[in-house]
Amino acid sequence: MLKQSLQQKLLQKLSPQQIQMIKLLEIPTIQLEQRIKKELEENPVLEEGASEEDLPNDEEEITEDNLDNESDEFSLDDYINEEDIPSYKLSANNYSKDDKKEDIPFSTGISFHEHLQNQIGLRDLSEKEEILALYLIGNLDDDGYVRRKLEAIANDLAFSQNIETDEDELLEVLRIVQELEPTGVGARSLQECLLLQIDCKNQEIPKVKLSRKILKYYFNEFTKKHYEKIITRLNIAEEELKIAINEILKLNPKPGSGFSDSSRSVQTLVPDFTLEVKEGDLQLTLNSKNVPELRLSYTYTEMLHSYSNKNKAEKTKSDREAITFMKQKLDSAKWFIDAIRQRQNTLLLTMNAIIEYQYKYFLDGDESMLRPMILKDIAEKTNLDISTISRVANSKYIQTHFGIYALKYFFSEGLQTESGEEVSTREIKSILKECIENEEKKKPLTDDKLTEILKEKGYKIARRTVAKYREQLNIPVARLRKEL
Repeated sequence: MLKQSLQQKLLQKLSPQQIQMIKLLEIPTIQLEQRIKKELEENPVLEEGASEEDLPNDEEEITEDNLDNESDEFSLDDYINEEDIPSYKLSANNYSKDDKKEDIPFSTGISFHEHLQNQIGLRDLSEKEEILALYLIGNLDDDGYVRRKLEAIANDLAFSQNIETDEDELLEVLRIVQELEPTGVGARSLQECLLLQIDCKNQEIPKVKLSRKILKYYFNEFTKKHYEKIITRLNIAEEELKIAINEILKLNPKPGSGFSDSSRSVQTLVPDFTLEVKEGDLQLTLNSKNVPELRLSYTYTEMLHSYSNKNKAEKTKSDREAITFMKQKLDSAKWFIDAIRQRQNTLLLTMNAIIEYQYKYFLDGDESMLRPMILKDIAEKTNLDISTISRVANSKYIQTHFGIYALKYFFSEGLQTESGEEVSTREIKSILKECIENEEKKKPLTDDKLTEILKEKGYKIARRTVAKYREQLNIPVARLRKEL
């Protein structure tokens, strides 16, 4: 039986301006400069420089019935609730026109793949071998490995290049690629990569010979640090194994990582905020060094004013089209200037709330002073939405007198000690890291032992939580931390 019913739903749709505002809020300072340059290129009404004090204020005349269809003006007050910032001195890093703007540095030089391709050009290869070699090089990842099966590469060559080959032929050409510099490229596994490198060393040297034997026949035991098994099976002394392992550790597991990839420019990290301690007080500034001031073009506003003051009878079709075009560009320029201003205010409002919340920490960077803080805490403090705080914290950095930090670094969950005191999970991680750094390497601390140590220090924490924090710190389990 079919039933029909009416249902009302309240849906909130974001305007194009709101969507653009959200995007402006998310991007860091270094991208904001590029975004402003793009807007300056596309909108002739927008100019770089301080606003003119003597601009005519004829908005009523311009917006009266000169246009049949006029878009509603967008107010950001509905999206961002601004408040007066109660604490800390606020200033923007504005600079004079004479100050030199810093260019965005980027990496230059030959890429890893180009380096290998150039070497292939020097080899005495047949036309087909060269094509296959170059194709294999194109399939190497940034670390220098062939991660795909040769069978799949052979199929690709047949379909895309109309070149017939098979695994055996590709393997022969791969051996040629593996002879290139840096040694270890073209490997299909870490074991093969390390063996390629050890094979290039003098096998008459005992430690090299033993290292190769370990990599060739006891690689699994080596990676799992089952050193006792290796010593027993090879009938060697512990000191001999230690020397061989040190030789292996000199090898490069990622031979391609030392090269820049010319397809990606590496930008210098530019902090969005600077925090300084002056006379015992914290002073926050917003980095606006490469962000130009914006104004409306006097020429275009005068032109629009002139067109708009014409009598209706005097206005031609081209006049009305010119008014429509300039009015749209003027509205767009006004909105963009306001959106940039709103963005800067929101960033300062949010960052000041974080500083106020973490005041003791920011005084000297003592991590133990970092309070548990979540997005909701700052949202409540600023009366902004949680999603707004999240966007501000995303991809933004602050330079302090004790280092440069991502804003996301200051947010963490909390735990309670046995005395009921709330502590940041980052403090727990710091203790874990310190315990592991100072452990006896021959008998590393297990997760159970770490849990006991934390409980002795008054931190109520489960073993599985210790394991989770250890993994978040990229610290392997005790067995893999064992050293001779």
